[in-house]
Amino acid sequence: MNKLVSKITDSEVEVMRVLWDAGRELPISDIRKTLEQTSNWESSTIKTLLRRLCDKGVVFVSKKEVLYYTPLVSEAEYNEYSTQSLIDRLYSGSAKNLVASLLGSKKLDDSDIKELRNLFKVGSSDE
Repeated sequence: MNKLVSKITDSEVEVMRVLWDAGRELPISDIRKTLEQTSNWESSTIKTLLRRLCDKGVVFVSKKEVLYYTPLVSEAEYNEYSTQSLIDRLYSGSAKNLVASLLGSKKLDDSDIKELRNLFKVGSSDE
């Protein structure tokens, strides 16, 4: 699945988010309506992005009375891959270095740090 997810461009992620948010297959008219409200894309651009996603194997298209699109990659799979890719590229695969960077740059406030501490405590009790 990682190979498929790695091929999704930023513009295509916007289309995927519409599909993920819906939680069901969508007709092209609903996808177009949503994207035309949030972007300045023409209908032809949206169709091109959907075709590319289908060609990449991350979206399934079925023809009923109109074309319906269904994501084959979940948002969780995409987020997991993207996070790991970021950690690999920027922090040589070290999540610890990512957290240290966030702490050092003051991107986390006290409540964020407290929440992370609680998450680490829960994680360590599972072992």
